[in-house]
Amino acid sequence: MEVRSSDVVRSIGDKIASGGGGGGSPPLPAAIARKRLQVWFIRVCSSIVLWTCLVQLVAVCELWHPHLLAGITSRISSSAELNVDEEARLHSSSSSSPSPSPPPPPPPLAPPRKYTSNGFLRVSCNGGLNQMRAAICDMVTVARLLNLTLVVPELDKTSFWADPSNFNDIFDVRHFIDSLRDEVRIIKRIPKRFNRQHGFIPLEMPPVSWSNEKYYLQQILPLFGKHKVLHFNKTDARLANNGIPLDLQKLRCRVNFQALKFTPQIETLGYKLVRMLREKGPFVALHLRYEMDMLAFSGCTQGCTKEEAEVLKQMRYQYPWWREKEIVSEERRSQGLCPLTPEEAALILQALGFGKDTQIYIAAGEIYGSERRLAVLRAAFPNIVKKEMLLAPAELQQFQNHSSQMAALDFMVSVASNTFIPTYDGNMAKVVEGHRRYLGFKKTILLDRKSLVPLLDMHHNRTLSWNEFVAAVASVHEKRMGQPTHRRVIVDKPKEEDYFYANPQECLCEGTNCDLLGHGNSSKTN
Repeated sequence: MEVRSSDVVRSIGDKIASGGGGGGSPPLPAAIARKRLQVWFIRVCSSIVLWTCLVQLVAVCELWHPHLLAGITSRISSSAELNVDEEARLHSSSSSSPSPSPPPPPPPLAPPRKYTSNGFLRVSCNGGLNQMRAAICDMVTVARLLNLTLVVPELDKTSFWADPSNFNDIFDVRHFIDSLRDEVRIIKRIPKRFNRQHGFIPLEMPPVSWSNEKYYLQQILPLFGKHKVLHFNKTDARLANNGIPLDLQKLRCRVNFQALKFTPQIETLGYKLVRMLREKGPFVALHLRYEMDMLAFSGCTQGCTKEEAEVLKQMRYQYPWWREKEIVSEERRSQGLCPLTPEEAALILQALGFGKDTQIYIAAGEIYGSERRLAVLRAAFPNIVKKEMLLAPAELQQFQNHSSQMAALDFMVSVASNTFIPTYDGNMAKVVEGHRRYLGFKKTILLDRKSLVPLLDMHHNRTLSWNEFVAAVASVHEKRMGQPTHRRVIVDKPKEEDYFYANPQECLCEGTNCDLLGHGNSSKTN
């Protein structure tokens, strides 16, 4: 005889309503009692079903990926950095294989370096993404040299871009801390007893620019005897390019190429951009620095209307830390200190042999003058794309109004490109150049703007034929393709010498002589 659950519920409800099982309690109305018991019974049955499903799900996960749940946190925080080529290969193989094998376990963390900390170092990085990136590498090196505890760096929120991003919005914090634990102790925040809320006032100062290790050992280290916390409120170019011990130079590279890993959200989208571009063949990443902030800062107005030039001038006056206000654009351009215009870039690309079907990725923000200024370049190279054209608006929404996070996407694509061409030698151009050297001297065309300006003008005035123009451009750039070379050293003029992060030669070969680069390429100016 079949007994239904609803009959059981009704029977029990009748007993309760009639006072059965109770003592002298007054009877409840049968309908109310039955209603309450039904609700209780449904909740119990639902809980049983949910727990059964959860147990089955866990069992299936453990069957396919043993120890998945136990190790998922460590895998996320300690996963080794994949370069773009390796990530694309893994993506391709996983999509074609019906039963992918589980990923290998992450390598064990290096044992932490044991040392007595001399104090805490706080740093506030200034500038754009790549300026701050280089500064972070320098500050880790300084903390290692002085046996300090480094607080996770603070990023600039007051620059022209006004980006509110924190360190953990751009970089993988856990990977950063863990990957350097054998060199320096890094903490996420300063201990409470050293907070201003507790009445502690740290010593704030900018270290002297382009300083070597002697400055930090002799001038900075003694300050920690009195002040347990030092706050460097400017960090750009605070460590010399040259004359630094080999182990410190290699540490700068280790931070740059291994420890500073972008967040999973940025890397996932960056890898997607690279895959989309590679599916259509080789591509050029053109860092077209013809953006409003660069033009205003440099005073370059080539190709701008009078109204546009006036807007750029007014912008300089709005930012007091931009020292030069009155700038003669023609003089700057003749000195090679202006970024190429989109029209000039089109001519140079054609002269360098790039055909009409070349796929070009514009690694830049909003071009000043927008699509009007891109018309000539787009006519010469129809296959021009930007991240905004390749990705859906919803995919980029999380990065909107975060210029550093958008720049991180361009950085990833630029490093992975078949050819990288910057139209101005700013921080991004230099850091990408150095990264591509580290990856095997990938082709990077370093435009000699000082030599190009007269060639462009003569061709424009029809005093230099196209064939002569092409030959001259090729000759100028024969040895400017990112091939191995020694850094140029200019004694007592560190701002004019070659930048460490553009050519970290100590990290590109073994030993101290760097024979791989060839002695014939060495250059030194006294």
